[in-house]
Amino acid sequence: MKINVPLVNGYLPDKYTKHAPAKDKIGTNPIVSFPIKIASVPEKTASLAIVLLDDDAIPVCGFTFIHWVAANIDPKTTQIPENSSQDDSIKMTLGKNSLAGGLINEQNPVLNEHYTGPTPPDQPHNYHLYVYALDQILDLQDGFWLNELQQKINQHLLAVAEQVLPVKN
Repeated sequence: MKINVPLVNGYLPDKYTKHAPAKDKIGTNPIVSFPIKIASVPEKTASLAIVLLDDDAIPVCGFTFIHWVAANIDPKTTQIPENSSQDDSIKMTLGKNSLAGGLINEQNPVLNEHYTGPTPPDQPHNYHLYVYALDQILDLQDGFWLNELQQKINQHLLAVAEQVLPVKN
């Protein structure tokens, strides 16, 4: 399986990060998700899942920051369009990101159960996008946690694709 998010000069375009215009943010949180091209999905795939993580956040906040978690995407999907996290153009079950956790405790589901864009505070960060091909549709409801996804995919993973998305400070 292959994935591709277009980069500009080696970085995720500003539109999807802390450098986004105010119209593409709620407060300081970027909310317009980037497009993802998907190819060579295994034949027996029943659903796709997306995870976007920032391990470079560990020295800053003490944990890997979860920016986007989604599951139960149709395996025939070849393009996840820009802003699909917010506009429902692609049917997906949305998980909670790190804004929902006890340390930040953001209550607005528009922020805590959708894409929240990269906002590296200290230096450029590398964000890891994973797309998982699974042999079943997962029994998850909107608002699930990443660890629930990880437990459910344990026996159902057919393939995984990863792309590193560098973001300027």
